[in-house]
Amino acid sequence: MSADPAGPAPGSSNLVLRLVAAGVMVPAALALAWAGGWFWIALVGAAACGLYSEWAMIVGAAGWSPVVVAGVVLVAVTTIALGLAPAGLTLLALVLAGSVLTGALAASQRRLWTMAGFVYAMVAAIASVLMRQDPGMGLVALLFVFFVVWASDIGGYFAGRAIGGAKLWPRVSPKKTWAGAIGGLLASMAVAACFGVFGVGRLLPLIAVGAGLAVVSQCGDLFESAVKRHFGVKDSSQIIPGHGGLMDRLDGFVAAIVVAAIMGFLRGGVDGVAGGLMIWWFDECSSVA
Repeated sequence: MSADPAGPAPGSSNLVLRLVAAGVMVPAALALAWAGGWFWIALVGAAACGLYSEWAMIVGAAGWSPVVVAGVVLVAVTTIALGLAPAGLTLLALVLAGSVLTGALAASQRRLWTMAGFVYAMVAAIASVLMRQDPGMGLVALLFVFFVVWASDIGGYFAGRAIGGAKLWPRVSPKKTWAGAIGGLLASMAVAACFGVFGVGRLLPLIAVGAGLAVVSQCGDLFESAVKRHFGVKDSSQIIPGHGGLMDRLDGFVAAIVVAAIMGFLRGGVDGVAGGLMIWWFDECSSVA
């Protein structure tokens, strides 16, 4: 989540907690992304289970109720199925069945919200796994999304602290500012440009893709804030010191990885999501479609 406080800076102890938590999470995520295979699938599955459980609790499920437990089990099973057979009607059927079952277990006034939470978690898991499974380009494409989203978060945080100014959408997220949004956008473009400078792809297309994913990431952040605001919740949980919950930390990444996967799917199909995404960047791949 892109923390973008305007006005007085938060307490130094909170910043220290954020840095310590990031110092643990970032290397772990990078190591498991590099390892790929079932290591990455295990991390994605655990994160998806956390996303669903936090969403369910935000929308009104009480503690570890049957709707939460059943949803977490279904998310785990579907993620394992994704690792065994990354495409096909079986996976689609599992996602649809999980959505319907969790909705059926939820209270009537929360049914659609609960179903949406299952889909939210599973779409994030599917996009993350499909992006990494390409043995040639998977790691590079995944790292690109990681670094663009992280740059947007960091740039937004420090630009918001240093500049402040007009609020981006005060009714939904009163601390976020336009300065923070622009700072995050510029930071993401700079990171994308670095990939081009080091020969990962063409410079201008990379900057354009980085800018687009930065905007998508910020929209994902605002979407999660809007859901929490709707239900009167401040943080999705307190599982990550200084950051809140998994949804608070991963909201921007979820949006960015899903859009990146869609871009890759349009060119590379379901078995070549990462390669399809890279086609947008490389001249030599332009004949592959």
